[in-house]
Amino acid sequence: MSPQERQIMRERENLRRERIRRETEAALHDSGLLLDPERRDLFESRYIQERRKIEQGLRQQIQTERQQQLPALIQQLKKEFQPPQSNGTATAKPTESPKSRK
Repeated sequence: MSPQERQIMRERENLRRERIRRETEAALHDSGLLLDPERRDLFESRYIQERRKIEQGLRQQIQTERQQQLPALIQQLKKEFQPPQSNGTATAKPTESPKSRK
């Protein structure tokens, strides 16, 4: 991985962490709880842990739904992109061999 790619990855990770930190603070604020620093840290830790579980469950649910819907999509695309088939009644001339012309 190039240094530029590593820098981009670090920036993305920092942005992700900052977003989670803001959302964690919002959850604490929305709860209305006034916690001492130790319990606040515990709340934040549990929030992140439980949120990870929720997100993992949602990813799994989406993956399951995707797997269920893919066969129908493939069939639809197969019908859409399959070249038209002749029904066997086409009147194409058989090619003559040079020997049969004599």
